[in-house]
Amino acid sequence: MKRLVVATRNKGKIREITALLSGLLESLSSAADLVGFPETVEDGHTFEENALKKAREACLFSGLPALADDSGLVVEALGGAPGVHSARYAGDDADDAGNNAKLLTVCREIPEQSRQAAFVSVLAFVTPLGVEQLFTGRVTGRIISEGRGEGGFGYDPLFLVDGFDRTMAELTLAEKNSVSHRARAFMQFKEYLMAHNGELS
Repeated sequence: MKRLVVATRNKGKIREITALLSGLLESLSSAADLVGFPETVEDGHTFEENALKKAREACLFSGLPALADDSGLVVEALGGAPGVHSARYAGDDADDAGNNAKLLTVCREIPEQSRQAAFVSVLAFVTPLGVEQLFTGRVTGRIISEGRGEGGFGYDPLFLVDGFDRTMAELTLAEKNSVSHRARAFMQFKEYLMAHNGELS
């Protein structure tokens, strides 16, 4: 495959994807590179629905194979919340601190040992020829009662990673990249491209 468009304006995410897919593409474009790139209304009920909608719209707009992701935190005792609403859990203008504060409030009556959770990332890959593929990465843990660590973002300080006894915000970047939901999803996508690249050119 020669060209790919990624439905994001996040420069950090673009750098990560460019490095991960090095040698597999001739060029990679993002939403920020294409004038008039549409803002997708993320009204799906699942990560899969939102990721597919973004990838389909990006593919239709650009005429190129497109990649999009949707991700968030799923807490079992909250029926899967905040889920697809993770980024705006405390309201449309909420920041990380506001979202974390709301999560702690709703978890207050739940014992820590019963706050099993997972970070989930779903990648959707769509081509003009009608190929549609989903790749899902998960990392499990539980929600603690007080934030720990200075690294990461979002809910990372409250997410105690299974097998580490440290929060996602306390892991080194290398450790996080080896276990994170997003890294696992992207590795699946990379393996798919390596296996099917000739068919997608």
